[in-house]
Amino acid sequence: MTANPMAPEMPTTKMDNSLIRSLAWSATGDWVSQIFTWGAFLVILRLLAPSDFGIVALVASFQPFLSYVSGFGIPRAVVTLRHLSDEQLAQLNTLGILLGLAGFGLAVLAAEPVALFFRMPHLAAVMVVSCLTLVTNGIQSVSNGLLAKNMRFRTLSLLNATSASIAAIVTLLLAWLHFGYWALVLGNLSAALVRTILVILSRGQTYAIPKLGMLQEPLKFGWHVLVSLIALNSYQNLDNLTAGRMLGQTALGFYGMAWSLANVPLEKITSLITTVIPTYLASLRNDLPAIRRYVRGITGNLSLVTFPACVGLGVVAPEFVPLVMGHKWIGAVPPLEILAIYAAFRSIVALLSKVLTALGNPRFVMWNDLASVVVLGTAFYIGSHWGVTGIAWAWVVAYPPLVIPMFRKTFLSIEMSVGEYFRCVVPALQGTIFMTVVVEGVRYALSRSERTSLKLLIEVVAGAASYIGILLLFHRKRAVAFLQLARTFGRQSGAPSV
Repeated sequence: MTANPMAPEMPTTKMDNSLIRSLAWSATGDWVSQIFTWGAFLVILRLLAPSDFGIVALVASFQPFLSYVSGFGIPRAVVTLRHLSDEQLAQLNTLGILLGLAGFGLAVLAAEPVALFFRMPHLAAVMVVSCLTLVTNGIQSVSNGLLAKNMRFRTLSLLNATSASIAAIVTLLLAWLHFGYWALVLGNLSAALVRTILVILSRGQTYAIPKLGMLQEPLKFGWHVLVSLIALNSYQNLDNLTAGRMLGQTALGFYGMAWSLANVPLEKITSLITTVIPTYLASLRNDLPAIRRYVRGITGNLSLVTFPACVGLGVVAPEFVPLVMGHKWIGAVPPLEILAIYAAFRSIVALLSKVLTALGNPRFVMWNDLASVVVLGTAFYIGSHWGVTGIAWAWVVAYPPLVIPMFRKTFLSIEMSVGEYFRCVVPALQGTIFMTVVVEGVRYALSRSERTSLKLLIEVVAGAASYIGILLLFHRKRAVAFLQLARTFGRQSGAPSV
């Protein structure tokens, strides 16, 4: 491999190997920590009440906005604008800290009005403490961008795994000590502090007084990214805000848990792509054939995993939720069944904005996300008249039409046809539909059985077997290629070969 892994003249095969290694390290860190954190989380679910998760979900609805303001798209600018000088990076580093402090100041000012709006006096203190993480985010913004730009994804995966484990341990301990919702708040805060210290030790960065004249290009780029992220999180959190305002804290707890569960397969798999792939797309922005190949490969292989994982979780939800989480969470089943469909579709949409941003079109992404705020906000309000199930259906009905412009712009930018793209997801789509039919048939056949654990086991086995069977019967070439990729992936991560 060449000395500079981001050199434009790098052969595609070397770039492929680099990408697989980066994804493998990110996957290893994510899944090792996930095994531990989910074990702790299942215990935490039984120690805390749905209302505890509800109040934290409300804070989580506001915090991303302040987080993006304090970050101002700096990490993404560092990754994409590869020509920034050391002086510009030093100035951005100082600006990041100032923005982090400003974001925390806004959180303090907004805490009381937000608490009054939701008629929850204790929400103000929770919001102030939670938003201390804005300061830590500002401190590490440039360093995070440099680690990604230099493709140090092994380091980033270790940092993420460590911080996630710290959050799980602290949350579990405080929940066991009856801290209630404070267990969730302080667990996240402790993880943010630890991660900041480790990031600075891994990739420290100098400071300089910010000069707006020198920062015009990264700030303009960051502004488009910032507005896009705020709009994105606006419509992704308007459902929580609508549920909390219109339906109450307990209903919000059910809906928030359904959202979290529906997106577990999506976040842990898609996040690997959206975290790692922008660096590679930015280095290949002038090589459209290579970008088309990445879009085809990533979309096809991603759908093979996320479609059955997301939809399958929704299909087995009636047995999974009461068995694993307890009967007090049974109210999360109806929205989970619906949100699983949206999550599967969203898994392949997430790549589009990364491609357009890497190609220098963050402004288009920004306007599309702003339009989504208006349309989805209206849909959530209308859907709330049918409870949390109606809000979940709003995603399925209103979201697909909104991303059509994103698909069209991406296809035009990389010169890809609709048929070329659709062929990538046909195997996963066919297998998932057949899997759903089989699982529903098994449920009907076992409807008189009172052993929920046995029903769940049979449904999972039948669903997995039917999905794999369709792939091997009608798409054997794709299945074999995916298996070979999985073996390569396992070797690169140090995991046993599949």
